[in-house]
Amino acid sequence: MTLTLTRKAPQSDAVATFASCRPTWRRRTKDRLATTAVVGAAVLTAVPLTLVIWAAIQRGSERLDLTLFTNSMRGVVGQGGGLLHALTGTLLITAATAVISIPLGISAAIYLTEYGGQTRLASITRRAVDIMVSIPSIVAGLAAYALFSLLLGPGTRSGLAGAVALAMIMIPVVVRASEEVLRLVPGDLREAGLALGSPKWRVIWRIVLPTALPGLTAGSVLGVARIIGETAPLLLVAGFTDAMNYNLAEGRMATLPVYIYTQWSAKGLDTAAYDQRAWAGALVLMAVVVVLQVAARALPPQIAKLRRNR
Repeated sequence: MTLTLTRKAPQSDAVATFASCRPTWRRRTKDRLATTAVVGAAVLTAVPLTLVIWAAIQRGSERLDLTLFTNSMRGVVGQGGGLLHALTGTLLITAATAVISIPLGISAAIYLTEYGGQTRLASITRRAVDIMVSIPSIVAGLAAYALFSLLLGPGTRSGLAGAVALAMIMIPVVVRASEEVLRLVPGDLREAGLALGSPKWRVIWRIVLPTALPGLTAGSVLGVARIIGETAPLLLVAGFTDAMNYNLAEGRMATLPVYIYTQWSAKGLDTAAYDQRAWAGALVLMAVVVVLQVAARALPPQIAKLRRNR
């Protein structure tokens, strides 16, 4: 009796791995369902956004002319008028908010990253920042209104009060963004500076901050984009006026969000004129936000390039 043994040709490792990991029909079905759900969610999000942008462009472009950017609403009833006073107020209040928020936010982030560690004060600060990020904007407006009412008397409204209210919203955004950016700075750079005998504050000022400058700039610009469209706190503490006001510390000051609200809600005999100004203001405000978002993405690479070439 003779036994004949046949030896099966061994498969290569790659073929064996592919055969063992070949996806089954269940895996393919789950993958397709997950892909369909993600794409569907993206479409559902993009459709209303696209409709809003299209409506603002279509209706706001009807009133985009030189008069809109060179005139205020002083003494205007019906046709005519512009948003120069509101655009000026928005720029002034936003600039004041940035002057208040950016130094404080970056300083707080430096403390949390470089000095705070896991101390109790750092933990309380982080929790306070988390709470401030989630509070409604009207609460910041009420806090600023109460503060200025105690200091200057009830009913006080000014651009400075609006800047303080917006700073309460912007500071937590800057702190969060700056803290994450500072944590990305390699620890070897800090250790090298300290090994050369430099004090810690000088290492932070000369090494850590310049290295994180692109990210800090992007976080600051995004913080400005976050607060530039706020309406409720400005309506409460900055008020509204139809005339130009360049003084942040005195008198009511118009802003673009409040201008849009007042034009849409306080319609006179010529409804079409008020609607056109409201949509034009919305289009201008959207354009400002888009410019800030683009700047937040374009500035960091340019700053890094300038630092390398210097």
